[in-house]
Amino acid sequence: MLDRSMRAVLSGPLDAAAAVLDRPGVTPDRLTIAGLVLALASAGAAAAQWWAVAVVLWLVSRVADGLDGTLARRRRAQGRGGESEAGGFLDITADFIAYGAGVFGVAWGATTAFDTPWWPFLLVLVVYYVNGTAFLAFSSIAERTGRRIDDGRSLSFLGRIAEGTETIVVHALWLILPFWAGGIAVVWSVFVGVSAVQRIVVGYRLLR
Repeated sequence: MLDRSMRAVLSGPLDAAAAVLDRPGVTPDRLTIAGLVLALASAGAAAAQWWAVAVVLWLVSRVADGLDGTLARRRRAQGRGGESEAGGFLDITADFIAYGAGVFGVAWGATTAFDTPWWPFLLVLVVYYVNGTAFLAFSSIAERTGRRIDDGRSLSFLGRIAEGTETIVVHALWLILPFWAGGIAVVWSVFVGVSAVQRIVVGYRLLR
């Protein structure tokens, strides 16, 4: 829901940061891997109940995730290579791993520290699975049938109420307020579930 607005707001700062990072040893794929490593470290910190460390690592990992595509587009515009199908594949795979690990990490930490039940986090993983299936299936078929939605990203993205921006905020929120993580997870699962239904309905209609 907020991705388009946030991309417009952050495009300038990300372009400036990409210009600083545009060095021979820095590549978009390396930034993607760095973001993934930081996200996994955040999940580990959450599991260990190092909440402040976990939220900092999470936010820095998402900055790295935003910079990989920006750097690729910068180099492509300058005729120095740029976005590749392999890079787009790596990016979306890293995102799914980061989100899943984040749920597991906060679930481990919250259930241990605050006796939070596991089921809200399992529910989040289920709706992530359904939402991701609808998202990736639509993108694959849309690409194959010439109905690609081109908004500058590697995949055809059906934007709905739960997108990347909301996911980043919610994952940060339950690291900041881990004692409320279970309740946040329940509410978030409803939003993601509604978003999944929207994507299924809209995707089906667009591909008919």
